[in-house]
Amino acid sequence: MNPQFKKGVLNLCVLALLEKKDMYGYELVQAISTQIEISEGAVYPLLRRLTKDGLFTTYLMESTEGPPRKYYQITEQGIEQLNSLRDEWESFISGVNTLIQGSE
Repeated sequence: MNPQFKKGVLNLCVLALLEKKDMYGYELVQAISTQIEISEGAVYPLLRRLTKDGLFTTYLMESTEGPPRKYYQITEQGIEQLNSLRDEWESFISGVNTLIQGSE
């Protein structure tokens, strides 16, 4: 898949997954990778930026498989951003589908 397509929708995917449940970074990468081929390195900078922007909070939880894991939890601001991005996405894909299918 075109890297620019992926980059453009990664915020939306991460926000949508975290709306459903809190997750740690690698868990997010695995969930996204089931549908879109991505690298682990693409997600972590995004998580840091969105946390800094107030869309997520973080907390540590003990793991039975090593050190504690940093979990990400969506904030009210994150939910507002997710809803805005969903609206934009629906409008965008509708316009693109109209163009590529040749109907008006």
